[in-house]
Amino acid sequence: MKNKVFNLNVNIIEKLYNGFSTGDIPSILSTMDEKIIWHEAEGNALASGNPYIGPDAILNGVFAKLAEEHEYFNLKNIKLHVMYDDKVLATLRYDAKRKDNGALIDAQVAHFWTLKDGKIIAFQQFVDTKQLADAANK
Repeated sequence: MKNKVFNLNVNIIEKLYNGFSTGDIPSILSTMDEKIIWHEAEGNALASGNPYIGPDAILNGVFAKLAEEHEYFNLKNIKLHVMYDDKVLATLRYDAKRKDNGALIDAQVAHFWTLKDGKIIAFQQFVDTKQLADAANK
């Protein structure tokens, strides 16, 4: 039974990342619980809104700002790691270009996901915040 839950959780996170790769925001939001608690990494400019609670807060406070500030913002080299209980760890890289100054970003990232009953209930980002800040202030 445990392997079945782990596989379901990985499939949900894969669906979310596939949505990012195609720009399918409704698909991304459909993976989230209505009371999801989302934390950007401390030191990340977007952390000023922590915690973002609910899909609308994440859409407006995180995704919209990323789109406003970046010419492109891609996720690459995504590897999913099944953790304990309802946890999934994703290791990946951000590949982005800022609109305001053309700075390129190639940052190491980890996303820690918590799921319950087939929905994402929590997210914690870990990222090279110095690189993000340097790119914003270039």
